[in-house]
Amino acid sequence: MTISLKHLYKAFGFIIKSEYALPELSRAKIDSDTCGISIEVGHLEDKWKSRSQQPNKYFYVEKNLCMFYVPNTAIFLIQHGSKIIVSPFEDAAEDHIRLYLLGTCMGAILMQRRILPLHGSAISINGKAYAIVGDSGAGKSTTASALLKQGYQLISDDVIPVSFNEKNIPMVTPAYPQQKLWQESIDEFGMESSNFRPIIDRETKFAIPVDSQFCNKLLPLAGVFELMKTEDESLQFSSVTGLERFHLLFQHTYRNFFIPRAGLMDWHFQTSAKMVNKMSFYRIQRPTSHFTANEITDFILTSMERKGEVVNG
Repeated sequence: MTISLKHLYKAFGFIIKSEYALPELSRAKIDSDTCGISIEVGHLEDKWKSRSQQPNKYFYVEKNLCMFYVPNTAIFLIQHGSKIIVSPFEDAAEDHIRLYLLGTCMGAILMQRRILPLHGSAISINGKAYAIVGDSGAGKSTTASALLKQGYQLISDDVIPVSFNEKNIPMVTPAYPQQKLWQESIDEFGMESSNFRPIIDRETKFAIPVDSQFCNKLLPLAGVFELMKTEDESLQFSSVTGLERFHLLFQHTYRNFFIPRAGLMDWHFQTSAKMVNKMSFYRIQRPTSHFTANEITDFILTSMERKGEVVNG
């Protein structure tokens, strides 16, 4: 059956047909009756009421189905790794809807397809992917932007899709050519925020297009750098070893609370087991008192040099 949807895009390795315009994404050059993901508008109020039995419950997750409720914005349904239905509330801002379509919805889609979504930024450095992960506000996108300033390329920002090739090598799939940066980071990089669109109204976080520095190739994942904030005044660097690597991968899986609810604990463990011995893992504790992105990028590049990588930008 032909899906009649208005917009055609490519992101996360899929053709996406959408009733919503998604200007962040790259336009697809092919027009096919089949697609990887469809985004449609529908009515989900009754379905949500039948599943959300607890007051203030915002998520419902089961095998191959995820629903969530965002007050004043929309109810979202993600099913079978191929369909997203949006039930918008009156006067909902499309900017807000897109934020959840490209974040939580895509994270759920990837999990339903057994693709690991890490929460962070992935950078292409000389034919390999390096993931920068961490909690919200840890400095992932800022560090990635500092690497872009040195001539490297962005593969993904916010949601990093990790799958495996025929040789069981972890591979990162490109997402779309945009970063999100806070005002503070924009100022530190000498950029002008008036040139960029705010992510959400009245917020000081901005969408930064990076079309000219976007890597659109699948690349092997060669390293993971975890960023953590600390009250100390100096940067601290350490290797992550042993079972701690499993914890790191779980901790920085996008929307990891979906995993047990969707019956994916075994899958996540097996996926992690295939990754932990195939790359380097580092922890970087950064002070919150001053800007450290350039020092952090120096450490990342130096650690790669120690591993025998060539890191000329």
